[in-house]
Amino acid sequence: MCLASPELHVLAQTVLDRCRARRWLIGVAESCTGGLVTAALTDIPGSSEVVDRGFVTYSDRAKVELLGVNVQILVQHGAVSAETAAAMVEGVLAKSKVDVAAAVTGIAGPGGGSATKPVGLVWFGVMRRGGEPRVERHVFAGDRAAVRTAATRRALELLAEAAA
Repeated sequence: MCLASPELHVLAQTVLDRCRARRWLIGVAESCTGGLVTAALTDIPGSSEVVDRGFVTYSDRAKVELLGVNVQILVQHGAVSAETAAAMVEGVLAKSKVDVAAAVTGIAGPGGGSATKPVGLVWFGVMRRGGEPRVERHVFAGDRAAVRTAATRRALELLAEAAA
């Protein structure tokens, strides 16, 4: 059963193939995507060779408890920020033995946005073990499903780039 679109399936396969070739394990921390990145990866047979874990940390409390995100980061910058995305991806690496990790946090809508943090705003973090977190900001157009799909796509692209 393929849960992901053909495009997401191809991206996920690329991530798996690149990580398998390096003998790397993958971890993902997700907020607004609610597990869609991990689902796209694990939809592919044989993914268990490289996918180690996925954290769905939708609430601030989950980000703190499961990933070790510092409460002060959330208070000062909010859950949807570069700082939180970086802390989330660092948390995946700290709480596992994965070699590469991605994190996604954003506002999928339809509500919850503001002038400074509009609906569609998503921050990403990606990091290799021993490296520094790379963060990216995107504002995706469309409804909730479109934002979540676009965020899933970008997270898979970032993982593919990190494993290249």
